[in-house]
Amino acid sequence: MPVQNILIVEDSPTMRQLIAFALKRLPGVRTVEASDGVDGLKKLSSEKFDLIFTDINMPIMDGLKLVSLVRSDANYRATPIVVITTEGAKEDRERALALGADDYITKPIQANRILELARKLLKSS
Repeated sequence: MPVQNILIVEDSPTMRQLIAFALKRLPGVRTVEASDGVDGLKKLSSEKFDLIFTDINMPIMDGLKLVSLVRSDANYRATPIVVITTEGAKEDRERALALGADDYITKPIQANRILELARKLLKSS
């Protein structure tokens, strides 16, 4: 079974660990962490990812900008993106989906929600 790479773009080290820890329960998955959108883009340019989790509110480059840049890159046009948003940020969610995100999760993050989305999106990609 080929390894599937998942990129986690999140400025909070605690949140990154939480997401990575949840995803490690999936067989054949490798996670790579990025601390902001710029770092995320750098990692995207150096290897191929099968799924991206990104926070919206980050310094330097936010998650919405990252989603639009990823979607305009031919290599990543079809790569599933899950946006992490704070509870109740309805307009962030709508903008993210309009820009091409596949789904979203709200904070506080539930590990089983991460696993459920990862399973669904990795199967379809």
